[in-house]
Amino acid sequence: MLSYQYKFQDEDQTKVKGSLKAGFFGTVVEYGAERKISRHSVLGATVSVGVPQGVSLKIKLNRASQTYFFPIHLTDQLLPSAVFYATVGPLVFYLAMQRLVIRPYLSAQKEQELEKQRESSSSDIARKKQEAEAAVRLMQESVRRVIEWEESRMGLIILNAWYGKFVTDTSRKQEKAKVIDVTVPLQCLVKDSKLILTDACKSGLPGFYDPCVGEEKSLKVLYQFRGVMHQNLSGDTEALRIPKQSHRIDADT
Repeated sequence: MLSYQYKFQDEDQTKVKGSLKAGFFGTVVEYGAERKISRHSVLGATVSVGVPQGVSLKIKLNRASQTYFFPIHLTDQLLPSAVFYATVGPLVFYLAMQRLVIRPYLSAQKEQELEKQRESSSSDIARKKQEAEAAVRLMQESVRRVIEWEESRMGLIILNAWYGKFVTDTSRKQEKAKVIDVTVPLQCLVKDSKLILTDACKSGLPGFYDPCVGEEKSLKVLYQFRGVMHQNLSGDTEALRIPKQSHRIDADT
């Protein structure tokens, strides 16, 4: 008996496999795919085309430690139409389920997990907010001196700085932005007309705190250098060094 098998897996944890088996009792070609649809669930479909077996479709669902099989025998004959429907049917069904059921379910599940995380950490957020506000009050005098020094040299002035979750996608306008004003803490970190932040999480900086635990955050800075306006939006764990020519806001834009 002759047998050949090929498997492939991409970054989205989608496995594609195919095999060819030939022997005295016939030839069978199998091909299919598996995809992780949730944290504990894997959905797969395999098409089997052979002589004299015909065309069949096997759907498999792995849920935690349980496995469910749904074998569907389409025909005993080798019909192109049966092969086509066995191949395209599961794909169309999966795409419809992905759009109408799986994505909304996973999105709702993620939102529930975030809500639980917010509730469990609400007291901690309130405490860190108070600590950040107290730190900002203590920075006021230092920031005043920094601004005076920078203005005398037309140096780096932080006009506005916001940290948290920004909503820029038009399809997500119903979501609320969750940001805090970090203008004073950033200005306090300016030294010799430069601001340098490492790739560490920004919520640990003096005067900062995490306004949206468990969600993706960014730092947006509007600043003035040499009398010219600049702006930059960077990720939470992205290193930042300003001023930069690439941040410049042209007057004609």
